[in-house]
Amino acid sequence: MKKKQTISVLVYLLILCLSPLYASAQEEKLTESDKEALLVLARKTLTQYLKDGKLPQVDEHLLNKSLRENGSCFVTLLKRGSGLRGCIGIFHRTDPLYKNVMGRAIEAALHDSRFPAVTYDELKDIKLDISVLTEPEKLEFTTADDLLKKLRPSVDGVILKTRFGSSTFLPQVWEQLPDKEQFLYHLSTKHGAPGMIWKEEPDKIQVQVYQAIVFGEKEYGGSKDVK
Repeated sequence: MKKKQTISVLVYLLILCLSPLYASAQEEKLTESDKEALLVLARKTLTQYLKDGKLPQVDEHLLNKSLRENGSCFVTLLKRGSGLRGCIGIFHRTDPLYKNVMGRAIEAALHDSRFPAVTYDELKDIKLDISVLTEPEKLEFTTADDLLKKLRPSVDGVILKTRFGSSTFLPQVWEQLPDKEQFLYHLSTKHGAPGMIWKEEPDKIQVQVYQAIVFGEKEYGGSKDVK
């Protein structure tokens, strides 16, 4: 009996470790209705702001507590046929989560320096993704090899700080850059640092990791009942 129990535990742990989940315990704080509420709010915010420069009125009493608590997030815009159209986030937890989602939606649409501003007419071809973040934690390591060993692909988002500045990749970026060295190379060059600075100066860099609850609209243009 003990042998069977041991095998069952090992199988369970293996499944748990291989599950493609980005979030940790915070997943329990956001219900499916919470996620839908944030997506609807982000869509309404973009629709109204790009139409007349105003924000939608929000009755906080109608929002669940989890959306009114301070929280950090990223909002990503994806355009039909071309992919990424904007992505901006915030790590500061000084405002309620729903307000940060509204603000990041506008920032991603209008102020991502990689793209021209999104227009109102484009919204029908855009799909929104939201990443709700856990609190970043410092990753302790001694060498470049030690850093590589401690990174968890498809689990951790990574913030890299060097003498050139800082940048971050969300956990889902691992899908495009599954190799750890390539991941760190592109994360370094993202803020203008040499691509191998993490390997050449491991004692002069700082790394933080975080997890994300990732969810998004199923259709371009959002749900038909969102106005």
